[in-house]
Amino acid sequence: MLAPWATTFSYAPAFLNALWLTTAMSVLAFLFAFILGVLGALARRSHFRLLRFIGAVYVEGIRNTPVLLQLFMIYFALPQAGIRFDAFQAGVAALAVNAGAYLTEIIRAGLQSVPRGQLEAARSIGLAPRDVFRSVVFPQALRSVYPPVINQFIQVILGSSLVSQIALPELTNTAQTINSQTLLTMHIFTVVLVLYLFLSNVTALVADLVGRRAFKPPLYPSGPRRRPGLLSRVGHMVRGS
Repeated sequence: MLAPWATTFSYAPAFLNALWLTTAMSVLAFLFAFILGVLGALARRSHFRLLRFIGAVYVEGIRNTPVLLQLFMIYFALPQAGIRFDAFQAGVAALAVNAGAYLTEIIRAGLQSVPRGQLEAARSIGLAPRDVFRSVVFPQALRSVYPPVINQFIQVILGSSLVSQIALPELTNTAQTINSQTLLTMHIFTVVLVLYLFLSNVTALVADLVGRRAFKPPLYPSGPRRRPGLLSRVGHMVRGS
């Protein structure tokens, strides 16, 4: 009964290395995705028709095609044009390009949520357009988009499992490799499932704590409260159904 679990946990170093690789890839991909999202949102709101067109093509093209196909295009197709990525770089690039399209629309909505009266007031006191954006528009937009941006970060973490298809030894690929050696399918993938739950919940908890301290007034005006745990949220959904 315990022997399969003992065998599974003997691969703990491999699981931890895979967890680190998944985390590093997800963080890098999200940072690049956020930059793409800001640039894409600015392009979508630009006065220049060409920039608006490029932004729209990027968003619609990426959001309406599978992320796995985008990964294959970067890893397998681009080398035929002389552009080569290793598996880690291709994973970061594919996740960043995909998440960047969604962040473009999230950030654009946040920019549009800033009241026009505040923009006019900022211009009336002589602020340059760059200062208006940096001091008035972007801080308020960031506050309003913070929760969906963090949700997108968690989607990047979960979507990183697709990079297993190009043999990068992240969590899912490592699980597949160990499973092929041990045939302990239930035990191996249960461990990986728990690791993904751990990673996504820790990310949400840290983001929640950062949000409470970074934004004044706080994002949650009702006062400090702890983010409900996974079991509490599941119980709430069951009761609500």
